[in-house]
Amino acid sequence: MATVVRPQSTTLAEANGAAMASALAAGVGAFAMGLIVVLNEAALFAAPALYGPAGGVTGRTTFATLVWLAAWGVLHARWRSREVAPGRVLVLTLILIGVGVLGTFPPLWGLL
Repeated sequence: MATVVRPQSTTLAEANGAAMASALAAGVGAFAMGLIVVLNEAALFAAPALYGPAGGVTGRTTFATLVWLAAWGVLHARWRSREVAPGRVLVLTLILIGVGVLGTFPPLWGLL
């Protein structure tokens, strides 16, 4: 008589919060970059040049990176042991990335 091996129950929820936190933080970082660029071009915020030959882009990218790391840290701390709906997080991430990339295009700056 053959022994039937059954897979373990899939009803147990697995924590995916850490992965969702990293995805959403990427969106927040991209949005921060776009926002910082728009604010810089509108003369509302001037990021310092951290490396002279590269100019102000070094300050803008550094600030965006700090926002990304802070968002990742906060979201990871809150979501690491939770199950988070991936659909909503990924849609929000894509929206934030889209708006952030849009903020880096020079034609948008002409509207300011």
